[in-house]
Amino acid sequence: MAGKKKQEKSGGEGAQARSAAAAARGFGGPAAKFGALRRYLEDSRAELDKVSWPTGKEIKTTSLAVLALVVIMSIFLGLADILLSKIMEAILSLG
Repeated sequence: MAGKKKQEKSGGEGAQARSAAAAARGFGGPAAKFGALRRYLEDSRAELDKVSWPTGKEIKTTSLAVLALVVIMSIFLGLADILLSKIMEAILSLG
């Protein structure tokens, strides 16, 4: 009797559970894959609705800060390169 119950479970409910799990993992047919893609896009849209987007003023302010930092670092690295190349020239001219 116990063996018969075990066979019924594995043959009926178990097969349905396995096919549902396979479909959830994307191993179903094209309809299951399109369903998974649709769920993914809906979930992505829901997450994007939760994002706190910056205002135009915040974008301008941070963009100007980044631009200023780039200019300052470019000048600093350029001067450091010139200074180090002069030092190397002086060292190599001694020998």
